[in-house]
Amino acid sequence: MKTKSLILIGLCAVLPLAAYADKKKKAEPAPQPQEAVEEDNNVVTEECLTNVSLFHESAKNKQYADAWEPWNAAYKACPSASVNIYIDGDKIVEWKISQSKPGSPEYDQYRALLLSLHDKRIKYFGNDPKYKKKYPVAYILGQKGLDYCTFYTEDPLKDKAYPWLKQSVEELGQASSINVAVKLADVSFDLYKSNPDKYAEQYIGDYQLVSNILAGMAADPANKNAGAAASNKDYVDQRFAASGAADCSKLDELYAKTVQENLSNLDMLNKIMALYRRIGCNNESDVYFAAAESAHKLSPTAESAAGCASMCKKKEDWAGAIEYYNQATDLAEEEQDKADYQYNAAFVYYNNLKNYSAARACLYKSLEFVPNQGRCYMLMGVMYAASKPYTSGDAKAAILNKTVYWVAVDKFVKARSVDPTCADDANKLISTYSKYFPTKEERFDLPGEFGSGSFCVGGWIGECTTVR
Repeated sequence: MKTKSLILIGLCAVLPLAAYADKKKKAEPAPQPQEAVEEDNNVVTEECLTNVSLFHESAKNKQYADAWEPWNAAYKACPSASVNIYIDGDKIVEWKISQSKPGSPEYDQYRALLLSLHDKRIKYFGNDPKYKKKYPVAYILGQKGLDYCTFYTEDPLKDKAYPWLKQSVEELGQASSINVAVKLADVSFDLYKSNPDKYAEQYIGDYQLVSNILAGMAADPANKNAGAAASNKDYVDQRFAASGAADCSKLDELYAKTVQENLSNLDMLNKIMALYRRIGCNNESDVYFAAAESAHKLSPTAESAAGCASMCKKKEDWAGAIEYYNQATDLAEEEQDKADYQYNAAFVYYNNLKNYSAARACLYKSLEFVPNQGRCYMLMGVMYAASKPYTSGDAKAAILNKTVYWVAVDKFVKARSVDPTCADDANKLISTYSKYFPTKEERFDLPGEFGSGSFCVGGWIGECTTVR
């Protein structure tokens, strides 16, 4: 009996081995991805380190088929052994996905494994800043969001990825991946389109966040991706402009209460003002005006002063508008902004107060900040042509008043010479007003005025020109 028992035991030991050997001869299905072992069983053995070395070398050479077996073994046995398990693993698993048919069980298993890689990387390497600047978790979540959007194409909204992308971009700021930032804007856009009432404010906020980050990247001369950031910002901006969320009345609905609740929150007020200005809703909106007025009281800036100027214009407080434009000029840092504010003040003087002399003074001040502005000379010419500096009411005054067309044309000629973009408009005005020059007969009637070949126009104009 004892001998029989030993024989039975021996057979039992051999049979499984024989069965395993026979199974190995058959076509074996693709290795199924498995979760890594729990941390308390995570032992970094010599075999594990060997597998890490093997898959890393294969992955460097893009030999992902050779890398799969040692990588899978290391991932299951010792997931904390090396960050390369995750850096290389991302590429290796993506290769496995590419070898699987979409919709198949293998495809679903591998893409699920890809997402779990990011979670395990956060678990074992999420607090180690040497792997991605100061915010490794934020970086990993961004990559997880990108992978979800890439491989879960059956999910039209990708709302599962939204919080991962949002946290990544918020924490990393200008250190964000451009792809992650743009994907956040895209996912937020799709959510907004699916339910505008629910997601409008969220989308507007996400647009601001992404657009500002990309603008900062684009303006940084040290950023090697500045060009890509600029082109992607154009894409994000254009999509937002066409979204319908940029409607001024919609903004007012969303931000009226927010402004009232944040009248002493300068940061929030400035963000809202920047949004309104970017979209072009800063000239008529009472919500924008309320934000600008409160921000100006807290800490005056050029933008808040310009907002208050727009508010005064809407209320037809022309003197107030000019005062705020002058404040904006003093507070602005960029010469172009200073020039713009003085031009705006000049236009109020011209269009609303009919004070041409004060308007011209503002135009000359604008030209001090940015010379060769054709628009300034064009406006001077229009004001000259609209003037009648001689007021006696007799025939002589009627002839002398035509001399304003000489100096008006001088300004139009100057405008086109310094700014070619004005040439078409300038030429039209030159052609129009040249018809009203004093005629030869009229000049003959006043030889004492026109005999020298030059003439100084009187009144507020006070400029000399050539007799024509």
